[in-house]
Amino acid sequence: MLNLFLRCLILYFFLLLAMRLMGKRQLGELQPFELAITLVASELVCIPMADATIPIIYGIIPVFSLFLVHIIITKLATKSVRFRKFLNGKPVIIIEKGNILSDVMKELNMNVDDVMEALRGLGYFNPSEVEYAILETNGNLSAMPKAEGKPLTPTDMNLTVEGSVLPVTVIMEGAYLKDNADLLGENKLQKVKDCLSSHELDVEDVLVFLLSGEDVFIQPYRGNFILDAIRGEG
Repeated sequence: MLNLFLRCLILYFFLLLAMRLMGKRQLGELQPFELAITLVASELVCIPMADATIPIIYGIIPVFSLFLVHIIITKLATKSVRFRKFLNGKPVIIIEKGNILSDVMKELNMNVDDVMEALRGLGYFNPSEVEYAILETNGNLSAMPKAEGKPLTPTDMNLTVEGSVLPVTVIMEGAYLKDNADLLGENKLQKVKDCLSSHELDVEDVLVFLLSGEDVFIQPYRGNFILDAIRGEG
């Protein structure tokens, strides 16, 4: 029993490592060949997992071989547009100027419910709101709203705004994230601590602390979120 348990752990972590090396896409974002490799690799690992009489190497070698195949196919796809189109297909326009293209929909084996569900997922509840909708090669739907339905932007108002700042997670689940805290430097880290003190919070009280430039977002374990700012040099 212990031997079977250890075999399962070894094969599981080997498969996990192989999947991580192949990339970080979610299941819904996989290209067809990536999904096929993922399914086959999972099935191959299950065989030696369930049967202790099969050498564990019979699970590792096939998965390693699939990993090499994935690398080769990916390299070929990056160097040849024709091969990439053959492998993954190409994006297809399924809504044009608010009109659902029924012929295209039939070619893709989709129905109206599929299209409407995908549109609702993008925040559109009526095809007339969409200028173009494109079915991507990974199965996701991308939509361009009609000009009159686009959100107003600072450019439309001839306004100049500062560039966006990527938020830094300083505290997560009651503890400082060391790498991010080190990047801040001593002066800014002290300002973070002062900010916590001003709200009568300890590190252990904070679920997440985000720092975007000088702007602060604090979500305590108890109570509502807090918006603040860190001013000055550092």
